Amino acid sequence: MIKILTVIGARPQIIKASALNRAISKSYSADIQEVLLHTGQHYDDIMSEVFFREMGIAQPDYNLNTGSGTHGKQTASMIEGVERIALIEKPNAIVVYGDTNSTLAAAIAATKLRIPLVHIESGLRSFNKTMPEEINRIVCDHCSTLLFTPTLSGYNNLIREGFNPNNESPFSINKPGIFHCGDVMFDNTLYFSGVAETRSDIMELELSNKEFLLVTIHRDSNTDIPERLNAILEAINEISVKENITVVFPMHPRTRAVLDKLNLPALKSIKENGLFKIIPPASFLQMILLEKRCSMILTDSGGVQKEAFFLHKPCIVLRPETEWTELVECGNSILADADGRRIKEAYSHFKKTKNNQYAPLYGNGHAADFICQEIINNFK
Repeated sequence: MIKILTVIGARPQIIKASALNRAISKSYSADIQEVLLHTGQHYDDIMSEVFFREMGIAQPDYNLNTGSGTHGKQTASMIEGVERIALIEKPNAIVVYGDTNSTLAAAIAATKLRIPLVHIESGLRSFNKTMPEEINRIVCDHCSTLLFTPTLSGYNNLIREGFNPNNESPFSINKPGIFHCGDVMFDNTLYFSGVAETRSDIMELELSNKEFLLVTIHRDSNTDIPERLNAILEAINEISVKENITVVFPMHPRTRAVLDKLNLPALKSIKENGLFKIIPPASFLQMILLEKRCSMILTDSGGVQKEAFFLHKPCIVLRPETEWTELVECGNSILADADGRRIKEAYSHFKKTKNNQYAPLYGNGHAADFICQEIINNFK
């Protein structure tokens, strides 16, 4: 029996981990035992606990209850915690997702303890090293034994950084294996999109027969710079008023905390606009349903960019760059940053464009099964 220690800490990682958890329970429980460690990076009910309940994942075996703090303080606390649990559990491998501080902490702890690291969602690059997530991705990839990338561009990024695609099993940190496997989030979207129709109550917002824009903003590069946040909100509100279209904005706790402290000029206009609906953070099923029903998405979230693509919705990216470069290249996403003019131009472009193509860029919906099989092949 192979024991894996899965480390998660943020809302997107809980969602991603559900795909592997579901695959193990359904098809690989005789070969893989999963121990779940939650760092507590996202620690409130809205941003964490509701996802375990909604997605049918068992409660974590361990919770470090790390909470918020500076990057250094938070990451150091998580390194110590992951190390302590790893020494108790003695797993064959530690599994991490994405690019958060939880991912970085687990990567460092695993490497120091000489425990093989499995990185799901590897190879992604925005090529902006001022983003903490970019540093986390790079460090984690170069600590890993098995690297599973959701895209061909991610696979090619790894090769450019020196990873050898011709390495053969058994893999190690000095001879890692890289795999283009598809995206576990695509697995989840296919699985949960039907469930969302029957279990989510988000359409009580009386949106069922209305065209609306879906907006999410949470990155500190937007929330912590008042000029950027104001420019984004101002542009979206102008679109709403001019086009007479509803805006639905599930507000992240970080964004709400910032807006509660600031008196941004855009807020006055938003409050006067009855079509601009600010709602609490949406659960995963609620978010899937909103994404399915909206006409367009504006976001600074990496995960939401992909979900927009999975559900065939055009996406305006409120960042200067994206790790999902293929979405921009195929024309389904437009980088608008916090530039009001570019945001409005992107909206106009997508409003006129009705024939977007959605090629199968993210696999066949069975990425989690592929990952489980490779874990078995390497560690059994």
